[in-house]
Amino acid sequence: MSLRQTLASLPRDTRDTLFVLLVIAWVIAPQTPYLPGWTTALAAGVLAWRGWLTWQGRPLPGRWITGALLVLGVGLTLMSYRTIIGREAGVTLIIVLLSLKTLELRARRDAMVIFFLCFFTMLSSFFVSQTLVTAAMMLIALLGLLTALVNAHLPVGRPPLALSMRMAGRMALLGAPIMLALFLLFPRMAPLWGMPADEARGRSGLSSEMSVGDMASLVLDDGVAMRVRFETPGGQPPPQRDLYFRGPVLTVFDGRGWSPLMQPRMAGVMPASPTPAQLEVRGEAVRYEVTLEPTRQPWLLTLDAALDTPQVPAGTRAFMTPELNWMANRAVGEVLRYRAESHVDFSHGPQQRTRQMQPYVQLPAGLNPRTLALAAQMRADPALAAGGAQAFIDAALNRLRTGGYTYTLEPGVYGDHTADEFWFDAKAGFCEHIASAFVVLMRALDVPARIVTGYQGGEINGFDNYWTVRQADAHAWSEVWIEGRGWVRVDPTGAVSPGRVGAFQRLQAPRGAFGNAIDAVIAPGFVQKLRAGWEAVNNRWNQWVLNYTQDRQLDLLRALGVESPSWQDLGRVLAGLVAAVALAGIAWSWWDRSQHDPWLRLLARTRRRLQRAGLELPAHLPPRAMAGQVRSHFGAPAHPIADWLLRMEQVRYAAQPADALAALQRDFRTLPWPPAAARHALNAS
Repeated sequence: MSLRQTLASLPRDTRDTLFVLLVIAWVIAPQTPYLPGWTTALAAGVLAWRGWLTWQGRPLPGRWITGALLVLGVGLTLMSYRTIIGREAGVTLIIVLLSLKTLELRARRDAMVIFFLCFFTMLSSFFVSQTLVTAAMMLIALLGLLTALVNAHLPVGRPPLALSMRMAGRMALLGAPIMLALFLLFPRMAPLWGMPADEARGRSGLSSEMSVGDMASLVLDDGVAMRVRFETPGGQPPPQRDLYFRGPVLTVFDGRGWSPLMQPRMAGVMPASPTPAQLEVRGEAVRYEVTLEPTRQPWLLTLDAALDTPQVPAGTRAFMTPELNWMANRAVGEVLRYRAESHVDFSHGPQQRTRQMQPYVQLPAGLNPRTLALAAQMRADPALAAGGAQAFIDAALNRLRTGGYTYTLEPGVYGDHTADEFWFDAKAGFCEHIASAFVVLMRALDVPARIVTGYQGGEINGFDNYWTVRQADAHAWSEVWIEGRGWVRVDPTGAVSPGRVGAFQRLQAPRGAFGNAIDAVIAPGFVQKLRAGWEAVNNRWNQWVLNYTQDRQLDLLRALGVESPSWQDLGRVLAGLVAAVALAGIAWSWWDRSQHDPWLRLLARTRRRLQRAGLELPAHLPPRAMAGQVRSHFGAPAHPIADWLLRMEQVRYAAQPADALAALQRDFRTLPWPPAAARHALNAS
């Protein structure tokens, strides 16, 4: 017997229970990457056990077993999160309770509890992921839950699941316009709209600290960091050498790691800085729109350098730090879209050196002695000393070009003297190795310098003309202070590998055996096109769904003719629309019931037949009253018609009226209806 035949022969309770267990597993599946391993194992084990008990027809476990598993689940939740209150702990506990509730699935009441727990678990999936894939999986889960819910309310017997599925699909289609209206018009009052971001959850990407060697790991991450749409003809960006998206500025060096001089406060206030930004811009502004992926960090990445405040959504405030960073008043916990204007030709920082610039020349004591000796040797050169900071910069860059230095993902392990090992031993490194060693040398030359991290480059997606900046484009460069010019960008990586900055030549991780086999079967260009198409679809999802903010809602009202819309206007429009839909639904339901109810149609035929026989009956008269009128008007010959009308009344309130109504329709044709001539005779008398 095939599996299909086996499933078709199962009792209804067994079939329905297995279907519900399958739906539960589908609802839980998207959250498994974000749950503790024990949660997934416990849920999978309980669901598999419940399925085996159902398949074998065995009794459910006793309460003491369920209670012991509940205590175990709560205890493990406390061990994992130190609490059972909060978003992550709460979702974990809900999944534990949902899986354990299946061991008590005996009656319809238990099924209703499971359905509502499933709906809540389905909603909680969007706490951790709001991608298009998650939305598609939850849509399938919704249809599955509606199917199970409809099936649980069908009468006894063995109705096919396909029937329940069709009814669930119709319900979903009928609810789709309401869902769309609520999505478009329900007021979004940030920051109340949505769940607060979990700051403790890490994301790959830029950090406020950098250890030498950290950034090389980002090259192995091909995920999207942000998407940029340039508002120029053809969406073309500035020249490639100017595509620097500014992130954290790192000043304090402890020998291996770099950190900011000041840590920003999330309230949106920056501590006082020893050096103000003093930004001056020249030339035409570059206008663009950024769609930033969640970073759990407050930085708003902008093209160097943005003078005016980026246009951020309502509820978010942006401010510039003295080190030329734009930051939000809270961490970016969801996809964020903002507009900005930048000038690639700019200068910033003080023109004259002051005591407040001392942090930019400080070095830890006792480290990198050979780099310090190199700096002393360079200062002793009269030609270099006469040229000042610019001469020292040129000399260091020339050393990088001609000294056999290489740009690589595998520079080896560095010890405590990272600058010494780069300049004199390994002579190989990634961008942060090069930038760190360069800044240490500049500081040893008493030239103020610091490290800037961010992204450099990107690639255009031919499907939607958005520039995609990936984590693999993470980059570190340096800024050197020159008297009379202020802070000047110097990218020492360009001296070692000019293609990295000028032609977007990225280092690639070594291909494994599986990757090489795939390349042999599928052309890499075809794979790239598939990825670009999928990313364009995801970008549309981000732009039109995840980033549908209050500003865009108000733009919709403006398009509808509201001059100065507010969220109160949104509420009024939504309330009016809901009222109109409700009235339309009532009218349609009344019309549909009167036009398509077979019982009402049969009653209307009866009334017309009696009217031809000379008995006028009002439309509101029920069958029992009609039967009395028939008896009194036609006498004994019409008693079968009166009895038939009483049967009609019984059928109206029967548990299964379909078969009885068919019998009434057959008997209608054989009833002793008075002839139409009787009416004329009656009128003549």
